[in-house]
Amino acid sequence: MINWSTLTTAEQVAALARPAMADSARLKATVADILAAVQQRGDDAVLEFTRRFDSPALNSLKLSVEKRDELAQRVTPQVQSAIQTAFANVKQFHEAQYPQDIRLTTTPGVVCEQRFTALEAVGLYIPGGSAPLPSTVMMLGVPALVAGCERKVLCTPPNAEQEIAPEIAYAAKCCGIGEIYLCGGAQAIAAMAFGTETITKVDKIFGPGNSFVTEAKQQVSQRADGAAIDMPAGPSEVLVLADDSADADFVASDLLSQAEHGPDSQAILVTNSATLIEAVEMAVTKQLAALSRNSIASKAMENARYIVTDTINEAIAVSNQYAPEHLIVQCDNARGLLPLIKHAGSIFLGPWSPESAGDYASGTNHVLPTYGYARNYSSLGLLDFMRRYTIQELSEDGMRNLGPAIMQLADAEGLDAHRNAVGFRLDKLNKQND
Repeated sequence: MINWSTLTTAEQVAALARPAMADSARLKATVADILAAVQQRGDDAVLEFTRRFDSPALNSLKLSVEKRDELAQRVTPQVQSAIQTAFANVKQFHEAQYPQDIRLTTTPGVVCEQRFTALEAVGLYIPGGSAPLPSTVMMLGVPALVAGCERKVLCTPPNAEQEIAPEIAYAAKCCGIGEIYLCGGAQAIAAMAFGTETITKVDKIFGPGNSFVTEAKQQVSQRADGAAIDMPAGPSEVLVLADDSADADFVASDLLSQAEHGPDSQAILVTNSATLIEAVEMAVTKQLAALSRNSIASKAMENARYIVTDTINEAIAVSNQYAPEHLIVQCDNARGLLPLIKHAGSIFLGPWSPESAGDYASGTNHVLPTYGYARNYSSLGLLDFMRRYTIQELSEDGMRNLGPAIMQLADAEGLDAHRNAVGFRLDKLNKQND
């Protein structure tokens, strides 16, 4: 138990420190070598890396639509129904985000517009590993579908049988994703960013991944010949803000549902009740023993923090300082605290709103800024799959009305050609009037 009010500023910073992300020179160099290999050798390099790490007998990167549908049929009716429920909710929520175009006359004869259009080609990265993630397919595929992206390219690591999880195939089918490739890691990011003989280059890459994927996304996003990315990413995290009205079993389950993501996940409880902390610690021990991913969650809970504050307002200040990816508020009048909460990727209000709801099926997007980026990045949404652009149109009257001001500003900046672009037009208009 950490007593916040007794800590120095430096100790407070240390108490909220994230687990160190792998950011070594060796990782950067390894990823750079993989990117270079894919750029130089295309499919051959991607296949070579995929055989080494995922599927030793892989002979083709592309998963056919027929194979996707065959895999999808293996999903049980119960799971199909659950995926359909989640799909419908996520689709509803993202459809509600569709932006409105703007058309405005700023000066008589001067019309300005802002319009939105879908990104043409998006790359959707779905991690492999110890658990299939159909939920992530929906969190990326649904907004791409709603936005109207022409190409939706999904990359995910295959298993030894050269297949993907049936649940991933089913979710991809729901989202209308027919372009699926059997590759993962930095090599998949490279293939989507630069293009190969089989995988055509995309404009922007979305999705979570391990340290190699994260580093690859960062590197390709910094290159003119690469691709944009959704957001910086780090290990997943949750902060539970609670008072003495909170249910200790609920809080413990929320901490552990985050911890089972991976050994570098972080779970934090901040409360004004020392009694609650003691009860939660006991509940965590009991629940942890029964988890199938006990070894992973146990490792993650080594990074857990139990922080007691003098007041709930102080607890909120701690949360704002941490800027969690997921913030669960289990306090009396949880909604009333919203105006005080400044930084969080996604907020879960009240005792009946576990993080699991947002992870799977409530409708909000579970791709969120981590590692403190909730201070300046937003949760993934429809607009991330679109771009906005502007239009301006001046009539003759518009040029007469606005031209003199433009020329004055061009003079002030010493840009003669800018001034002339207006001056020649005004001269012609004046001659027409003569």
